[in-house]
Amino acid sequence: MKWLHVAAYTLVWVGALNWGLVALLNFNLVDTLLGTLPGVTQIVYILVGASALWTAYTHILTKECRICAPSK
Repeated sequence: MKWLHVAAYTLVWVGALNWGLVALLNFNLVDTLLGTLPGVTQIVYILVGASALWTAYTHILTKECRICAPSK
């Protein structure tokens, strides 16, 4: 499950960076990199949203992430 955790965190950072660039510079990084593949950009956005939900579930709702802070 560690790979899922790393992938989710990476996608959350990609989403955060993309929205920050959109807000500050009106520059959409995902569309710039994958704009010629509209189906792929939609999948990336879906995965970013799912990653945010997974991260919220593992860190906020359960109050503990076994991967970030393994029990001693």
